[in-house]
Amino acid sequence: MLRAIPIIALAGLLQLTLTAQNDPAYAHLETAYAELRANHYDIAIAEFRRALALAPDRPSVRKDLAYTLLKTGETEAARDQFAEALRLDPGDDRTALEYGFLCYETKRPVEARRTFDRLRENYDIAAQAFENIDRPLREGIARWSKVVETDASNFSAQEELARLYEQRDQPEAAAQHYALAWKLRPDRRSLLLDLGREWKAGGRTEDALSALLAASRGAEPRTAEEARELLPARYPYVYEFRRALELDSSNLALRRELAYLHLEMGNRADAQREFEIIAKAAPEDQDTANQLRQLRAQQIVAPPPAAPPPPAAPAQPAKSGAKEMGLRSFDKGFLRDAVKYLQVAHEEDPLDFEVMLKLGWAYNMLKLDADAIRWFDLARRSPEPKIASEAGTAYRNLQPNFERFRTTVWALPMFSTRWHDLFAYAQLKTELRVPKFKLKPYASVRFIGDSEGAVNVANLGPQYLSERSVIVAAGLATQAWHGATGWFEAGEAMRYSPSASDPSRFVPDYRGGVTFARGIGNPLARGQRGFFADTANDGIYVSRFDHDTLLYSQNRAGYTLRATERASIHAQFFWNFNATVDAKSQYWANYVETGPGIKFRFEQWRAPLQFSVSALRGAYLINQGNPRGPNFNDIRAGIWYAWSR
Repeated sequence: MLRAIPIIALAGLLQLTLTAQNDPAYAHLETAYAELRANHYDIAIAEFRRALALAPDRPSVRKDLAYTLLKTGETEAARDQFAEALRLDPGDDRTALEYGFLCYETKRPVEARRTFDRLRENYDIAAQAFENIDRPLREGIARWSKVVETDASNFSAQEELARLYEQRDQPEAAAQHYALAWKLRPDRRSLLLDLGREWKAGGRTEDALSALLAASRGAEPRTAEEARELLPARYPYVYEFRRALELDSSNLALRRELAYLHLEMGNRADAQREFEIIAKAAPEDQDTANQLRQLRAQQIVAPPPAAPPPPAAPAQPAKSGAKEMGLRSFDKGFLRDAVKYLQVAHEEDPLDFEVMLKLGWAYNMLKLDADAIRWFDLARRSPEPKIASEAGTAYRNLQPNFERFRTTVWALPMFSTRWHDLFAYAQLKTELRVPKFKLKPYASVRFIGDSEGAVNVANLGPQYLSERSVIVAAGLATQAWHGATGWFEAGEAMRYSPSASDPSRFVPDYRGGVTFARGIGNPLARGQRGFFADTANDGIYVSRFDHDTLLYSQNRAGYTLRATERASIHAQFFWNFNATVDAKSQYWANYVETGPGIKFRFEQWRAPLQFSVSALRGAYLINQGNPRGPNFNDIRAGIWYAWSR
């Protein structure tokens, strides 16, 4: 990114000093910046959000919240905050660049390309980013266009061409090829969702509504849900059902809903005509057959409960006394009173989306996020863009906290000159989040291995430098508390290279421990530059190491450089100080080491890779039984990859 957290804190404090007297959000912002300076990012984020609930139209606060979210790895939430800041201040090019890069990182190439296109005349970095996105799209369009010229009935070519045009922000061309693909494969109703989205982007509102209405009925559930989110909040009219059926005449679910709508409106002849078409296409449909028999006998049967009647358009009521009292209580910080009054206001007018949004914020500020997310979910369906956008952003920020499963993957291949060996460490872990349960059950698969295998050590014979195993385990972990986490797991180690002294391939594996990690300053993240320091400490019990307990401490301090503009290399230089000890006083597990290092990443790469090289000088703390001498040198190079979902 383009700014650092300490600058945010200082700028924020200056602004607070100037505006404290008339600022309703002053108290929350003062706390937010104080917690930010102390690197308590979660508390700072919560206070920024409370401040924005009282003063939602401040782009500077939204940007500060976005940078803080980036410190905690919440990239999508940060992107949404930059988007809001840019909406409030469209001329802020710095924010636009931040937003563009985050869109690219979070797989929103259309918004990223559109942003960089606007900025590329004034900024070389934007021009390069635009070209990186646009070039493969141009080349793909040219390649698939030749295929379509040769064979217009090639479905895969039409669909791929449509998606490339969509990513290149050309909705008319994308819609044209989606329409051709739909004609070739009318069983793929997901294409109607794509077609409707592009027609809507191109300004063809009526056509878009027809495609989206057809996609929202009779398609697979996820497609139907996405289509419903793009439809207006009101119930469709009869003529809109008819236009949708012209586009998708085989959609029986859509036709059945139209038939029941005709019944509700008393249009018996029209209802009978639609039921006859359904009966012809699906003669085994007993409900349709029964409806036809009763219609022909002039006995109108009420529609089944599943078919919703068209709701009357609600009148816009005046602000009720309960709503007014609720909003006043909310503005003054009397949150429990606000909830009480706003609940009454919601009962008086269930379609007042402003009330739903305020209820969401009130519950959020009361730290009752399970209730808050429900109200935000309702409010994001508002026909008013501002309410829908604010509620949608809040909903997406809270949603990860309520996901039942979370999967993380990390890998660290590393070469060491000390051992002349390539080591590899990796883990795949899926956690189960149980509400109101402090422990998180998880299942994991670990890989620990090396390329060298056994090495001969004087007086000790062949020795293995790693466990050379795949370990499948189940365990429990505590929630993080001030950077500390406890865990324990039981599993089975499957050894892919048993040793001569222990030929068994399957070995029970029990391990657990406590992990503590903290950092200050400017880590290797987009936009960061300046001094930093961090520490990672682990205490681990491992049954396979003769029931040994090991303590690791890895500490670094250094300086993060500004990312280079042309190659987008972002680097940091640091000094290492590491120490390892164990409970059984084994020589190989008791040593200290120190030395310089460098870590770098390529900011234009979508893969989250970090490269590191360190030159270390070490000394064993215990030399009894040590065949290697009291000191060692090591050049250690590795690649770190981590992903979570």
